[in-house]
Amino acid sequence: MKPAPFAAALIGLTALTGCVAPIGPVEVTRFHEPSADNLLFERGTIAVEAAPGANPDSLEFRSFQMAVARQLTALGFREATTGDSAQVALVRVERTSFRPGRDGGPVSVGVGGSTGSYGSGVGMGIGIDLSGPPPEQVTTELWVQIRNRASGSAVWEGRARFTVRSDSPLAGTQLGAPKLAEALFRNFPGVSGQTVEVK
Repeated sequence: MKPAPFAAALIGLTALTGCVAPIGPVEVTRFHEPSADNLLFERGTIAVEAAPGANPDSLEFRSFQMAVARQLTALGFREATTGDSAQVALVRVERTSFRPGRDGGPVSVGVGGSTGSYGSGVGMGIGIDLSGPPPEQVTTELWVQIRNRASGSAVWEGRARFTVRSDSPLAGTQLGAPKLAEALFRNFPGVSGQTVEVK
């Protein structure tokens, strides 16, 4: 039996993820039809492929492909080559950068006065926020759909997303990919239509 195509790469990926500090909650939503339960629980052979519009040759996609393959294998699916599997897992990744806005203005002015038996005084203080603009944030979303290859029908679909600072190590693909994939497939197949936060 020939080894799965991602086996060697997954060893290095596992070593990387084992030393990463936990992130905040990952928002996860899953969908599946009750009639698909048998296919989900029978597992069987599956190939992890790029969804339409995704670039299968990019390093980012390959990292997420490996992370998804690892989770599916852990669930009992048997990895197969493209075109030879009973099911196919289509993968797409979207990344958005943004900078949060501030509440209120950057300058605040306060005036205070006092009187007493030893005279009176008035003081004015000006507070200026010198902390600079809020740090840039990056939202990464992993979308996976499992389809029956013969019929082309969708069996299961899920998406997981988290937002971190752009300078966080988890904003990078090699560390972010396994975290999102792990959250997405936790308690598989999940409650259909329910959005949960996975910590």
